[in-house]
Amino acid sequence: MGLAQQILENLSAQRKRRWAVKMAVAETSDRLSAFLSSGIYRLESCNAVFIDPVRVLNRSYSRFRVSPSMYYSRFFDSKQEDQESRFSSNSRKRKRKEKQPHALNERERSADERHQEARPLLLKAHESLLEATDLLSVICNLRNDVCSLTESEESLPRVEQSFVELGRVWQAPLYEIILHFHQHCNPSGDGSSPLIRYKEERVIPIFNNLVVNETSDNVEAEFLNSRYVIPRESCFYMSDLRQIHNLIPAESDCGFSLIVVDPPWENKSASQKLVYSTLPNRYFLSLPIKKLTHTEGALIALWVTNREKLRGFVEKELFPAWGVSYAATFYWLKVKSDGSLISDLDLFHHRPYECLLLGYCHGEGMDSEYQSRLKPLQDNQVIISIPGDYSRKPPIGELLMEYVPELKPARCIELFAREMLAGWISWGNEPLHFQELRYFRGTREKG
Repeated sequence: MGLAQQILENLSAQRKRRWAVKMAVAETSDRLSAFLSSGIYRLESCNAVFIDPVRVLNRSYSRFRVSPSMYYSRFFDSKQEDQESRFSSNSRKRKRKEKQPHALNERERSADERHQEARPLLLKAHESLLEATDLLSVICNLRNDVCSLTESEESLPRVEQSFVELGRVWQAPLYEIILHFHQHCNPSGDGSSPLIRYKEERVIPIFNNLVVNETSDNVEAEFLNSRYVIPRESCFYMSDLRQIHNLIPAESDCGFSLIVVDPPWENKSASQKLVYSTLPNRYFLSLPIKKLTHTEGALIALWVTNREKLRGFVEKELFPAWGVSYAATFYWLKVKSDGSLISDLDLFHHRPYECLLLGYCHGEGMDSEYQSRLKPLQDNQVIISIPGDYSRKPPIGELLMEYVPELKPARCIELFAREMLAGWISWGNEPLHFQELRYFRGTREKG
């Protein structure tokens, strides 16, 4: 009887193990399926997610798709990676020869302390990514994701408009953008794919003006012989910092409940200044965050670099000037297509991560009882992705929605935006930068 009981227990244990394996496989498969449709993969046993920005952005479009090869132009080309690696290695060797080790100053010590606090959770998040072999097999092919094309990227013009420069000239008020709104018709009535016809054209000023696509479809736009794609139910306001007051709503109950800010922080790097214009940090004190906030309050998400001087400025001056109370820090960890970090985690001046500081701007109706109903912001979350172009941040709006004050649907705005999202207002001096047609692949039917 004892032997029989032992055999039964062994069989039961084996069944449990097989069942646990099946459940784990099913759970992994479910997470991967969810990732393929949403672009978001929640990693196991850590407070981290992997994002494919291309999939997330594509949810804003119907007749177009963001081109993976254009988005992932930096960390998929093995030759380019080798060149960057050699350049980085040679640069470090030169610096080692030129500079002797020195004692850290007070700011550098503070920056290193922050890094040491973040280091364990970043390592854990990265280890979880490397253990997700099913996800890694997809990541290495992200740039090769294709859809049916109506025209090749190579056939599109390569000249980019300098919206910053155009907005400064005296002719700026005269520049106009043409919006082409579509209607779908099916004259045959046989259920075949509808033909696309232009329904309406609007010609409106492009600078210092709210340009709106209120429809549920993408809109194609023309400006100075270049073409752009405007997401559904979105709008942009292209101006410099002096005109941002035009976005302040007449009534606070028409304000915003999610405000993402990606300032062009001042940077001594000459190469960085060639990519986009920067501003002195003190200019950002004038941003009217409080006046943009909805009466029920707003979640503020601010992208910052790892410079300790900047972090001190944000904590001691910027957030207080905006009326924002700090709540949490998220980290954006940057990886290559094979899952490895884009640089050594401990490389002092070139960390492979950036920070997203989160806080709340309290509205008139945001009393203590209301605040208690908000979902607590979980600190130290890690967002992992393969970087796109310089200064192009991953779309993190969906990850923040659960922490936004209760206004439904959320009213969202991005300040200093360089691309657009469905349902958002994008403000800055170049919100159309990544909306140019060459960054997309069309899926239109010809007719």
